[in-house]
Amino acid sequence: MVHASTENKSKKLPQYVAALAAAGGAFAAGTVLGWTSPAQPQIVDGGEGYDFPVSGTQFSWVGSSINLGAACVCIPIGFLISLIGRKLTMLMLVLPFLVGWAMLIWAPSVGFLYASRFILGLAGGAFCVTAPMYTGEIAQKDIRGTLGSFFQLMITMGILFVYAVGAGVSVFWLSVICGIIPIVFGVIFFFMPESPTYLVAKGRSESAIKSIQWLRGKEYDYAPEIEELRETDREIRENKVNLFAALNRPVTRKALAISLGLMFFQQLCGINAVIFYSSKIFLDANIGIGSEWATIMIGIMQVVATFVSTLVVDKLGRRILLLASGSVMALSTTAIGVYFFLQDQDQSKVDDLGWLPVASLCIFILMFSIGYGPVPWLMMGELFATDIKGFAGSIAGTSNWLLAFVVTKTFDDLNDALGNGGTFWLFAGLTVLGVFFVFFAVPETKGKSLNEIQQELAGNRTIATTTTTATTTQAVNGQEK
Repeated sequence: MVHASTENKSKKLPQYVAALAAAGGAFAAGTVLGWTSPAQPQIVDGGEGYDFPVSGTQFSWVGSSINLGAACVCIPIGFLISLIGRKLTMLMLVLPFLVGWAMLIWAPSVGFLYASRFILGLAGGAFCVTAPMYTGEIAQKDIRGTLGSFFQLMITMGILFVYAVGAGVSVFWLSVICGIIPIVFGVIFFFMPESPTYLVAKGRSESAIKSIQWLRGKEYDYAPEIEELRETDREIRENKVNLFAALNRPVTRKALAISLGLMFFQQLCGINAVIFYSSKIFLDANIGIGSEWATIMIGIMQVVATFVSTLVVDKLGRRILLLASGSVMALSTTAIGVYFFLQDQDQSKVDDLGWLPVASLCIFILMFSIGYGPVPWLMMGELFATDIKGFAGSIAGTSNWLLAFVVTKTFDDLNDALGNGGTFWLFAGLTVLGVFFVFFAVPETKGKSLNEIQQELAGNRTIATTTTTATTTQAVNGQEK
């Protein structure tokens, strides 16, 4: 939906600033996700984190409560962002973040821990819908992939931040520090513009022009872009249908199937299992790395690999990253499964194989963070039409969090039924299915406007290709001039 060529004087730095500011909410969500790892030793079974006892089973619910909160909020937030806008919605999410952290800091009972984590899940889950959508609508198509990857990058940075800080402070001060981060986000994001797409949809064309000029620069010729936004809005209004009819459009069904499939395979590839067993894997390898440093190392690998993804996603494309990511992850979980299978048979068989699960774990984390970590969230903001984007994106986000909850709570049962090795082989098999799904069902969205993506999903490949080629030719001619 956003067109620009090198012939049109467009600044990109403001777009990077706005995308990073929006991703500040993802950083705050990352601190929520990572909090359980450094907090658990200080809380469970007689820890000094709180004045009341917390059992291992109770803490598992403390950890998974955020998944339920996130799953509950995704669909309502889809309606809210269409009603009051992307910017105001994200600013309002600062409040549940603050309430959640305050309840966690001064919790008088386990019930308050459950409630606080549920509220923090509401805030974090809402950002998983709003931030990718906002970024997809403010970015030019040639950098949309890079800016869209900021979301996952900042989540991993938030997780790493909590791992590092949690290694040196008490759970009380860790929670206090995490509670300050949403305030910093709110102050910075307050100065960012609203999405031009939303402003045009609300009939606020002058505000949309100001937003585009903030994002692209005063010398940017906004007329073609604003006209395309108006034309798209006119088409939506002329063909306006109710929510269920919009969901039943073939192009929406196809986009939803792709997005839900990517979310399914993201969670079922075994990422939670690998993270869960990371400390044990490092311990068994006997390489002198404690559990705290092991989690920090994993956090660093996630950040580095996700950063690499932001650099190459607009050059290599979404499909190649997903295919490479899935293929290597399947091999990695297969190798980890072999290690645990042999260990269950006879510990002596793996005495000299400590390097195998460590190498496999590191490769898995790197490849997940390059492909299956950031790309599903990025494509969620690209695949849907404007009139259904909020609700359809919310369905995809809800499915992701529900799957995360199911995988987390059934993981021990899977281990009991299949054994450690069998569980990892199950994840490997599902990841292979994910590779086939990407190869046959997922389109390439690199270098295409949001409007062109809709045309391709509808089967108009020729039109989309012609439009993309014409835009590319125009850009080349502009460079020659």
